[in-house]
Amino acid sequence: MTMRTRFRPDHQLTTRMLVTVFLLGLVYVAFIVALILLIKSVVVVVLIAGGLLFTQFWFSDRIALYAMRARIVTPEEEPHLHGMIDRLCATADMPKPRVAVADMELPNAFAAGRSTRRAVLCVTTGLTRRLDTGELEGVLAHELSHVAHRDVVVMTVASFLGVVAGLIARFAFYSTLFGGGRRDRDGGQVFLLILAVMAVSAAVYAISFLLIRALSRYRELAADRAGAQLTGHPSALASALTKVSGDIARIPTRDLRAAEAFNAFFFAPALSPGFSLSSLMSTHPTLRQRLDQLAALSTELGEVS
Repeated sequence: MTMRTRFRPDHQLTTRMLVTVFLLGLVYVAFIVALILLIKSVVVVVLIAGGLLFTQFWFSDRIALYAMRARIVTPEEEPHLHGMIDRLCATADMPKPRVAVADMELPNAFAAGRSTRRAVLCVTTGLTRRLDTGELEGVLAHELSHVAHRDVVVMTVASFLGVVAGLIARFAFYSTLFGGGRRDRDGGQVFLLILAVMAVSAAVYAISFLLIRALSRYRELAADRAGAQLTGHPSALASALTKVSGDIARIPTRDLRAAEAFNAFFFAPALSPGFSLSSLMSTHPTLRQRLDQLAALSTELGEVS
């Protein structure tokens, strides 16, 4: 599933992506069958599921850029950023993605897009202000690894099931609130049907949530490893991780919550400091795990401090 680049093939990442997509596919089929049996309308279920899948897959890059208030920038507007990405893409022998910048204080970066040809790499102004050239290069190599290994596309498709299940569960919940006053026989049957749909959707959401989080944590370690190998400077990426993670902890909680929906795609998760269910089920491995891996890789490459 890796396109031909100088990024080393990561067979463990490929295997994990295939297994996750296969398991999510089984859950998705069971979910659709259950909805058809409960709602008794194949057309309605297919239209809803198919429409949402098409929208998320085809317009994922535009949705991400719009939500992050980011814009595509030209080499004339951001020559330093484009120059680094040009050099990294030449080193990796891969197509250059579109480049975008989000004007926000949150220091972060992400890659999005339905294919390697339609990929976009976005950085925030908060990130570029905080990092030196070597650190920023490490972050960009990390994001380019996601594009090269196609895990951005896999995560976009994989997250679809959770999105659909979550939307249906929420719709069913509100239906019980506003439609629960009917006491006749038909009203009681409708109420039970809505509860059944909500239960199935909630179960599917929970399963997909756990599978995607497990894949996401591994893909971040894989991208750290591949990005550091491409630049040859694991210590620069480790320094960037330390800076970004420390500064994110100082970002107002309100701003972090607004960005949490994109945690699975961010370089570092937008999480408040301290233990919480969010940190337990994080889309990313712990900072210590990432730094330990980079320290070991630095020793392996014989990097001079």
